[in-house]
Amino acid sequence: MAEGGEREELLSPPPVSPAKRLCSWPSPRAHHPRGSPEVGSSGVGGVGGSSLTPGARPHLQPESLLDCAAKTVAEKWAYERVEERFERIPEPVQRRIVYWSFPRNEREICMYSSFQYRGGPSAGAAGSAAGASPAEEGPPPLPGAAAPAGSAPGAAAAGASPGQGAGAGAAGEGLPFRRGIRLLDSGSVENVLQVGFHLSGTVTEPATTSEPAMTYKVAISFDRCKITSVTCGCGNKDIFYCAHVVALSLYRIRKPDQVKLRLPISETLFQMNRDQLQKFIQYLITAHHTEVLPTAQKLADEILSSNSEINQVNGAPDPTAGASIDDENCWHLDEEQVKEQVKLFLSQGGYYGSGKQLNSMFAKVREMLRMRDSNGARMLTLITEQFMADPRLTLWRQQGTSMTDKCRQLWDELGALWVCIILNPHCKLEEKSSWLQQLQKWSDLDVCPLEDGNYGHELPNITNTLPQSTNHSPDTLSRPRRTVFTRAIEGRELHWQDSHLQRIISSDKYVAPACQRESERLLFNSQGQPLWLEHVPTACARVDALRSHGYPKEALRLTVAIINTLRLQQQRQLEIYKHQKKELLHRGTTTITNLEGWVGHPLDPIGCLFLTLTEACRLNDDSYLEVSDMNESRPVYQHVPVAASCPNSSESYLSLALEVALMGMGQQRVMPEGLYAQDKVCRNEEQLLSQLQELQLDDELVQTLQKQCILLLEGGPFSGLGEVIHRESVPMHTFAKYLFSALLPHDPDLSYKLALRAMRLPVLENSTSAGDTSHPHHMVSVVPSRYPRWFTLGHLESQQCELASTMLTAAKGDTVRLRTILEAIQKHIHSSSLIFKLAQDAFKIATPTDSSTDSTLLNVALELGLQVMRMTLSTLNWRRREMVRWLVTCATEVGVRALVSILQSWYTLFTPTEATSIVAATAVSHTTLLRLSLDYPQREELASCARTLALQCAMKDPQSCALSALTLCEKDHIAFEAAYQIAIDAAAGGMTHSQLFTIARYMELRGYPLRAFKLASLAMSHLNLAYNQDTHPAINDVLWACALSHSLGKNELAALIPLVVKSVHCATVLSDILRRCTVTAPGLAGIPGRRSSGKLMSTDKAPLRQLLDATINAYINTTHSRLTHISPRHYGEFIEFLSKARETFLLPQDGHLQFAQFIDNLKQIYKGKKKLMLLVRERFG
Repeated sequence: MAEGGEREELLSPPPVSPAKRLCSWPSPRAHHPRGSPEVGSSGVGGVGGSSLTPGARPHLQPESLLDCAAKTVAEKWAYERVEERFERIPEPVQRRIVYWSFPRNEREICMYSSFQYRGGPSAGAAGSAAGASPAEEGPPPLPGAAAPAGSAPGAAAAGASPGQGAGAGAAGEGLPFRRGIRLLDSGSVENVLQVGFHLSGTVTEPATTSEPAMTYKVAISFDRCKITSVTCGCGNKDIFYCAHVVALSLYRIRKPDQVKLRLPISETLFQMNRDQLQKFIQYLITAHHTEVLPTAQKLADEILSSNSEINQVNGAPDPTAGASIDDENCWHLDEEQVKEQVKLFLSQGGYYGSGKQLNSMFAKVREMLRMRDSNGARMLTLITEQFMADPRLTLWRQQGTSMTDKCRQLWDELGALWVCIILNPHCKLEEKSSWLQQLQKWSDLDVCPLEDGNYGHELPNITNTLPQSTNHSPDTLSRPRRTVFTRAIEGRELHWQDSHLQRIISSDKYVAPACQRESERLLFNSQGQPLWLEHVPTACARVDALRSHGYPKEALRLTVAIINTLRLQQQRQLEIYKHQKKELLHRGTTTITNLEGWVGHPLDPIGCLFLTLTEACRLNDDSYLEVSDMNESRPVYQHVPVAASCPNSSESYLSLALEVALMGMGQQRVMPEGLYAQDKVCRNEEQLLSQLQELQLDDELVQTLQKQCILLLEGGPFSGLGEVIHRESVPMHTFAKYLFSALLPHDPDLSYKLALRAMRLPVLENSTSAGDTSHPHHMVSVVPSRYPRWFTLGHLESQQCELASTMLTAAKGDTVRLRTILEAIQKHIHSSSLIFKLAQDAFKIATPTDSSTDSTLLNVALELGLQVMRMTLSTLNWRRREMVRWLVTCATEVGVRALVSILQSWYTLFTPTEATSIVAATAVSHTTLLRLSLDYPQREELASCARTLALQCAMKDPQSCALSALTLCEKDHIAFEAAYQIAIDAAAGGMTHSQLFTIARYMELRGYPLRAFKLASLAMSHLNLAYNQDTHPAINDVLWACALSHSLGKNELAALIPLVVKSVHCATVLSDILRRCTVTAPGLAGIPGRRSSGKLMSTDKAPLRQLLDATINAYINTTHSRLTHISPRHYGEFIEFLSKARETFLLPQDGHLQFAQFIDNLKQIYKGKKKLMLLVRERFG
C-alpha cells in the first residue's frame, strides 16, 4: 500500500533541502493579532476565491486589488523574498499568495503527463478564446534585461470549462492525463489539503476484475505556479507524472473552493504557546509512534545538546514554506528517467516505435520551450548526453559506415533544437555561455556526427561569413569540420539588440520615417515596409526561435519582413536577368545558381516561415488539446489580414504562407553532395507539398499562385522554372506536379506551360557547355544517360514520369496539348522503363471500361511504345518480351493500319525472333482478326505483311526464325517454298541439330515426309552422341529420324544408317534403333508411287549389317571404358549392361561364339577384378 513509502520517509530526519527552506521565528512586531479574522479558514475561498470556480466568467466579477497583486507576486517572487521585504504580512495576504502559487493552467499539467500533447493554435496571431498569455504581451526583452528563463505563461486556460480545454486533454485512454481526468470525474480524489506550498490527498484506483481497489497517498510541492516535486504511493517510474498526481492537481485547479487551505506549518506553529506545542508534538508522535519515535528522540537529543549542529542554524526547515530565493524555479522533471528512456529508445534504434518515441520527446522539448519552461533546455541536454553516449557512434566511425536515415533525421532535429535554444531571445547570458561551452565540448568529440553525413562537404555557415565564391577548386578551398552542433555554436554571434530588428518585432506599425537617412534606405522597400537583410536561413532561424519560445506575434512580424525582403530580391533578380537574357538564351545554360538551397537545408527555413504563417490562420477549435496520431484531422485555415501590410493591401498571412512556400521550392539551386543530403532535399520538398495540399485554394490564394508561377517562369537563372538553369540544378518535377494540379482548374494555359517547362532534366543531357565548368566542385565526367554523383536520380526520374503522366491524364481529348506533351516526353525522359510506364498509363486512360476509346491518347500511347522499342532494341532489358506483347496489343486497339505499320517497319523495332514469334503471330491470330472485325482484303493485306516479315526475318536469322517463317507462310505456297529453301540453305551453316530436327518434325506434321527426311539427314550430320550419353535430349530425335526413314523405305533407311553410325556411339541407343528396324517391314509410310515389299529386314544384310557391327563395336568399346574406372557398387549395373550386349551379339548366326570370345577376353584382361569376374562367370559361364 501507499503508506509504506511514507513510513520510510518518517524514519529518518528530513534533510535540509532547497524544497524545505529554513524558517526563522518572526519578531514580535510580525506576530499576527489573535483577533484578526481568519479569512477562508475552512477552505480556499474568501477574497477572490471564486475566480477559478469552474464556469465562472471573470469579466462579470472583477478581481480585487488583493487578488491581482497576489497573483503577480505568487508567480514571480519566491515567498522567502516576500518575507524578507515586509516585516509584517497580514494573514489574508499570505493566504492569497499561497492560494495563487499553485499552477493555474491545465495545459501545463497535461504537458508533464502526456507524450502526445500538442500545442494548440493559441500560439497563432488570431488569438485564443482562453485569453492572452504573456507570449502575446510584447517583444522579447533584450538579453541584458531578460525575464527569468524558467518563467511560465499565465493562466492561459484559466477560463476554460472543465469539459473542454485540458479536460479533453489527450487522446488514448491509457495516457496518465486522460486517466487522471477519469479518476477526478469518478470522485476518486479525497482528503485534499493544502498546507502552504504543499498539497496532499488520496486517490483511489477503482477495483477491476483482477485487482482490488487501491488507495494511494499523493503529495505535491509547488512554488511560483510550478510543481517542484511529486510523491505518489504507486511508485511511478516514468518521465511524466502519474495519473494520481494529475487527478490531485486538476482537483486543485478545478475545485479550489473544496480544498482546505492552511498557511505554512511554521506559521501555525508560531501561533501556539508552549503547552500547545508540547501537546501537538506528543499527539503527532502518538499517532505515528512506530514510524517517527526514533527520529523524534534523535532530534530531541540534538536540540538539548548545546553544541549540536542543529543548534548552530537559525530557524528550522519547513517543507510547506515554499522555495528559497536562491532555488531554481522549474517544474519537477525526473532526470534519471529521461536518461533511461532515451538510452532505451536508442538501443532499439532499428525499430519504428523507438524513433517515434524519440520524436515525441523532441516535440515535448519544443512544447516546453513554447511555454517558456526552463526544463526544455534541461531535457534537451539530457537527451543529447545520451545521444552522444550511443555506442553505435564509435562503431560507425570505426567501420567507416554511415548511420541509418532514421537515426540521421533524429540528429538533425537535435541540432535544430539547439539552434533554437541558443537563439532564445530571453535567455540569460550565463545560460547561453554554459550551453555554448557544452555544445563545443560535444562538437569536439571525434564521434560527433557531421552536419551533412560526409567528410569535407562545405556549406555556408549560419552567420554567412564563409565565402560563396565558385572560383576555387575543392583542393584550395578550406573545409572546416562541421558537426550537427556547428550551426548552434555559430549562433553565439547572433544577438537581438539591433534597433531595426527590435522595431520590426515590437510593432505592426513600424514603417520608414518620412525623412530617411542614407543608411536607412536599404532597410525599407518602396512602400516603406521594413526589410530584414540577413542570410535567409539565419533570419528564419530567428523566426523559429521566436515561435518556439512563445512569441508568435513577434515571429509573424519578422516573417513578414523576411518575405518583403525576398520579394525585393526576386524583383531585382528579374531585372538583372532581363539585361542578360539574350546572352543566356544564346548559350542555353547558366553558371548562376545557389550553392545553398533552402529546401533540404538543416534549418528548414521555408518550412519554418510556412508554419509560422499558417499557425496564425488556423481556426481554434474546442478540442485543440486532443491528439490522435492515428486519425489526424485536416487543419482548417482562415484568412487573417497581415497587420503590417499597406493600407490598401488585401494580403493575409495565409496568402503569404503560400507565396513563400512557392518562392522557396522554386529557388534554383545546385544538387548537394552525398546520398543523405540529396535524399533530404526530396523528403523536405514532399513535406512542404503535403502541407501546401492542406490549403483550400480560394480566389485570393489562386491569385497568389498565378502571380508567383508567372514570376517563377520569368525568373531566369534564379528560378528553377526559369528559361535557363544550371546543368546540376535540382529538378522541379514534384513541385511542378503540385502547381499543375492546383492551377489546372483556374488557368490551364499557365499550368501546362509551367509543367512542360519543368519536364527537363539537364543533368542527363549528353551535351555540355563551357559555361558549366565554372563550378569544378560539382563537375564529374558525364557517362551517357547517367550521372553517378546523383544518388537519388532514380527517384527524380520517377517524379519526372509522374509529372508527365499527370499531364497526359489531364489532356485527354486535347490533340494539340497531347502532341506537345508527347514531344516533351520524347525529348526529356531518358529511361525506357519509365517511358513504357507512361505508355501503359496512357493506354489505360485512353481505353476505359465504361466509356468510349480516346483515339488521340491511344496514338500517344502507341508512339511512346514505339519509342521504347527503339530504345531497347539493342540493349538488354528483362521486360522486353512484356513490352513487345504490350505494343502489339496497343497497335491492335489503334487499328489495322497500326498493325500493318509495325509489321512493315519491324527491323527498326524488333529482333527477328520477336517479329516472327510474337508480333506477326499475334497480328494474324484468330483472336486479333475477330477483335478488329476485318473484311477479306484487310485480312489478306495483314497476312501478306506477316509473310513478308517472316521471310525477311528468316533470311536475317534463319536459326531462330525458320520455323516461325514456315508457320506464317503455310497458307501461301510460294512463300512456304521460299521459307523452306531458306531453311535448307541455312542447314549447312549455323543451324544446330535441335533446330533442324524441330523443322523436320514440323514438315512431317504438315505432310512433307521426304522434306522432313532431308532435314533430318542434315540434322544427323550435325550430331555427335558419345558412348556415355545415354540420356542425351537428341536421342528421341534420332529415334524419330530412323523411324521416319524406315517408314519411307529401304533406300531412305540405307541412306540414313551411315549417318547414324557416324554420329551415334552410344551402344544402348544403337541397339534400340536396330531392334526397331527389325520389328516391322520398311516402306509403310504409303507414299504415292512406292510399294512396300512387306518383308522384314535381315541383320546379316545391308543396310542393317553395318548398323549391327557398329552396335557390337559400341558395346565392346563401352565395356572397356566402363571397366577402367568401375567401383564395386556398380558391379550389378555392369552385369545387366553385359546382358543387353549379349542380346545384340546373338543377332547374327555366329553371335554366340563372338560373345563367348568377348567374355573370355574380359576374363583375361581384367583378371585382377576377381569379384567382378566371379559375377561374370556366374552369369555368362
